Amino acid sequence: MPEKATVEFWRNIQPIANSFKPDAKPEVYIANAATDDERYYMPFSETVFSRPLWISPSENKWCDILMAKGAGLVNRHYHPHEVFAYTISGKWGYLEHAWTATAGDFVYETPGESHTLVAYEYPEPMRVFFVVKGPLIWLDEHGNSIGHFDVHDYIAMARTHYEKVGLGRDYVDRLFR
Repeated sequence: MPEKATVEFWRNIQPIANSFKPDAKPEVYIANAATDDERYYMPFSETVFSRPLWISPSENKWCDILMAKGAGLVNRHYHPHEVFAYTISGKWGYLEHAWTATAGDFVYETPGESHTLVAYEYPEPMRVFFVVKGPLIWLDEHGNSIGHFDVHDYIAMARTHYEKVGLGRDYVDRLFR
């Protein structure tokens, strides 16, 4: 039940009874998703970290907050599926594009796009909410495939990290939908 309304025009509206269908899974609610508590951010590269927020193993899809506290880099990669990004704080971009994103900026990455993600030195850490579908295909300096990273790699990385920082390797399981 949400906070009780006092003066809002909708204060007397009753919630929907049985709002979830019998086969529906519960929502994921995470307070303070962009927390400063670094235990929740696993290393995604040497300089960029990821906080998983929602994971769908069956769809090879996840949502996260990517964070860099200073200059950062996620190596060259290709997306065979679309990606959405919303900038919470900081400054970042792709070496292959003319724009630089800051707080409030939205990015839609079309399927078939290759890029090199960089975070800039900035007074605030880079924090970007991403929705990633499908694998990242790692690329060499010529754009040739040299490996992949999918939701199952992401889950394994999260389990290892959360075990190491004391949250427990099964912490990530509560994010599966």
